[in-house]
Amino acid sequence: MNSPLPPISGECHPVVAPTPVRGGRSTAPDLARGLMLALIAVANVPYFILGRPHVAGAHAQSDNPADLVAQTLTIAGVDSRVYPMFAFLFGYGIVQLYRRQLASGAEPATARRLLRRRHWTMLLFGLVHAALLWHGDILGTYALAGLVLVWLFLKRSDRSLKVWAGVFLAVPALLVVAAFVGAAMGAGSTVGGGGIGSSGPLDTNGAQGYFNAMGVRLEAWGFYTIPVALFTMIVPAAILLGMVAARRRLLDEPADHVPLLKRIAAIGLTVGWGTGLLQALQNLEVLGLDRTFESVFTPLHMLGGFFGGIGYIAVFGLISVRLERLRESPRPGSFTWAVQALGKRSLTGYLCQSLIFSPIFAAWGLGLGEHLSSWSAVVLAFVAWLVGLLVAAKLEGAGHRGPAEWALRRVAYPK
Repeated sequence: MNSPLPPISGECHPVVAPTPVRGGRSTAPDLARGLMLALIAVANVPYFILGRPHVAGAHAQSDNPADLVAQTLTIAGVDSRVYPMFAFLFGYGIVQLYRRQLASGAEPATARRLLRRRHWTMLLFGLVHAALLWHGDILGTYALAGLVLVWLFLKRSDRSLKVWAGVFLAVPALLVVAAFVGAAMGAGSTVGGGGIGSSGPLDTNGAQGYFNAMGVRLEAWGFYTIPVALFTMIVPAAILLGMVAARRRLLDEPADHVPLLKRIAAIGLTVGWGTGLLQALQNLEVLGLDRTFESVFTPLHMLGGFFGGIGYIAVFGLISVRLERLRESPRPGSFTWAVQALGKRSLTGYLCQSLIFSPIFAAWGLGLGEHLSSWSAVVLAFVAWLVGLLVAAKLEGAGHRGPAEWALRRVAYPK
């Protein structure tokens, strides 16, 4: 983190500022980001349930029917499905920004320096976020992935990106094979591994004392969250496919890609929900297998999450097509307009969730996580998302950027 941010010269080819708050943006990417934040809240909030044994992932052990319903839906449809979505949209945004710079007359080298500066800034934001509030921060993970992938793949062909995405996906696929081979050889309790959204450092939010908890969070972030996300290769693969999709304007012009979006949605959701349901049934103990076999299903759940996340993106693209056919743009004050406003301020919306969850539920704060159950945690996740939605709507109505977007712009864009 002591490396200086790469300077950007704009003397001959000035760097273009981000897309204006009003106008000039496609509906589908912002709509997807806004809806995605609801799923992120649902995925993260179980980590704030304190003082209870954990079962699948971060979910608290419970016999309450409402809790089991909440856990089943979350495991099947949300856990390990959200972060591939985020990674795909991150890769999509990389190409959007790069092309916007080139269209303005910037040299390719200048545009790449801007991307590097932006990613270094995101890494700094992630470090601060993890230190102050949330060990599961994903900004740092995507920033590191962006630094490497832009350097290696930005100038590569679509075919090259797709081939390498397949190579990256071979890693979790091999983990799946290893897990089931291990189970067949009687090593079910030890084979498998974590994924984004799996167990991880479950006691992090139970650390007492703010500064002690800060150290625990940073350790978990640096030695669990980032390595697991990067080295399982799900995130890099999703970023590369997001870059390919942006080159084809899949979400910028979704009406031109409806058949493809339908195929992606059908395949992605079938695989995603199918593998998720298997993990959920194991959590309900209806498969007749010991709980130690959850580690066998974890790699499959993680790999299925990649397909499920991409499937959700396709669904959001299809929703935007439907909305655009009903009217040219979301009506100010409507729910869709507010979701799109939140998507424009997704960084602020993401950090806002931590500002709500951590001080209220973590042990160093009010410690109310001891009173959470799985079903109530899901309800509060949607409440936190709605708070972000209202804040974004107010900012949109006033024509203001989100505070996090404003700060990122101040650092990443030259004066």
